[in-house]
Formats: sequence, C-alpha cells, structure tokens
Amino acid sequence: MNIRSLTRGDAVVLVGALLLIVASFLKFISAECPDGLPAEACDKGQEKLPTGWSGDVSPTASAVFIAGILAAILIVVGRMQADKKVAGLSLDQVGTGLSLGALLSALTAVIQLPGGVADEDSLSAGMGAWIALLGTLVIAAGAVLTGAIPAFKAPLLGAPKQPAMQGGYPQQGGQPGYGYPGGPQQGGQPGQPYGQQQPQPAYGGGAPQPGPGGPGAPQQQGAPAPAGGGSFAPFWFAVPAARPLFAEDGSNAQVAELAPGIWYLAVDQRGPALVAQTQDGRRGVLQDTSGIQRG
Repeated sequence: MNIRSLTRGDAVVLVGALLLIVASFLKFISAECPDGLPAEACDKGQEKLPTGWSGDVSPTASAVFIAGILAAILIVVGRMQADKKVAGLSLDQVGTGLSLGALLSALTAVIQLPGGVADEDSLSAGMGAWIALLGTLVIAAGAVLTGAIPAFKAPLLGAPKQPAMQGGYPQQGGQPGYGYPGGPQQGGQPGQPYGQQQPQPAYGGGAPQPGPGGPGAPQQQGAPAPAGGGSFAPFWFAVPAARPLFAEDGSNAQVAELAPGIWYLAVDQRGPALVAQTQDGRRGVLQDTSGIQRG
C-alpha cells in the first residue's frame, strides 16, 4: 500500500477499524456485583464475561467486528483501485454498505444484549460494545463524508516536496527528472499547459542579430536549434473527478481509472491528451485533461 495514496477520509476509516480491533478484545457485557457477594467471587465472575470473540456473542462478532473491519479494507482498497468492480459496484461502494450494516448491528447489540440477557438488571453493555459502536460509526462516517466533503478527498500527507537545487542552474544536456508536486520544474513558467518549457537562447546569448555591412548574411547550414524548445517536462497532477486511462496503443481498452485526491505523473503529451503513470506503475492515455490540478 502506497501511504501517499491515502486520503484524509481513508485515515478516518482506518482509525475506525483500529477501534474495532481494540474493542473486540474487551468485555462485551458488563455486570454489577450483587450486594453481599464477596469481592473475590465478584472478580471471578467478571473474568468470565464474554469478549467480542467469545462463543456467547459470536453472531455479534461476525455482524459487527468482522463486517466492520472488512468494510474498512474494501473502502480503502477500493479508492486506490477504482477500476475494480464487484457486481457492477466499486469496492468502496460495497464497503460503504457493509459499514452501515455493521453500524446498525452494533447499535442493536448495545440496546439488545446478545444471548437474551437484556432483561437482566445486573447486565449491561460493556466497554467493548460501546467502543465497537464508536468504531463502526467512525467507519461509516468516513465512508459517507468522503464523497460529500472535498476536504476528506485531500491527500493525507500532501504532495512531497522536492529539495531546492544546488548550484543555481540545472545541468545541460539531460532530460529533467520526474519531479514531485510542488517542486520546481526545469524551465517551466506558471500558466503553461502541461509544463512545456520556454525556448532558451543557446549558451547565454541574446537573439541572433544580422551582421553589419549589407543585407543579412546567410546562416550556416546545419546550425543546431536552441535546446529545450519542444521538450516535455514531466509533472504531477490530480483530476477533479474519476477519469479513465486508456491504452497507449490508441485502442479503447481501459487500463486504469484515475481517482480524485491522488497524485499522478504526466510523462508525455499527445496533442491535448496526456500519457499518465499511476502510483503502481501502470501507464495510459488520459484523453480528458480539463480541470486537472497541477502539483
């Protein structure tokens, strides 16, 4: 898992899953010691109370803990691999539905204790049940709010920064390396489409001037063009909405789907389209480049 692909919403979901794991090992049912019962006997009775994985509450463990943790995994993986489908639904959509079911089961377990013991005055929901309810609520909230609030779609760690270049000028003759969002681009100017470079005069001189004495002298044949005139500088970008990435051979085969909130690398330009590379190394052509956010 690439941690830089995680969004703030994914972090909320993972926190909820961590709460569920902790809650599953705590006492799911709490009991009050009857008056007159010795403290030693009361402590032994407390030790026998079930946790989330005990056989007495095993149906609840499946409906709350297993379902909730599985929902969190589907949500996070589904957002990083948006092209994966199950019965026509994306993995995060399946996980969202599963998280809502786990939340309902946790709420029911707190109100109606498992095992038909809800009528016992001395028994009530334990710490594990309450933390499980909180964990499923956090997972469901993270799943639903990420699609509704743009702040939850933002990358968790932001764009990595490229260290400042030493020496003042980049080395001549080489291609610019793959930069990071927010880092300086070689020769790029703000507002240029897709990070193309401005033509630079050769070797520090100004524009060539015609020589004195008569009409302009003919230029030497075979003179090299100024370097960097039409080269493409790779840059990072993010899409405002999910967009397909098609195969580089020009076919309509979809190789991936770009999801919002994740940085992708543009490695080449083909007319108005971009050749993009995903975090896991897949490459393809992004035909719709409208509204993209450059890093």
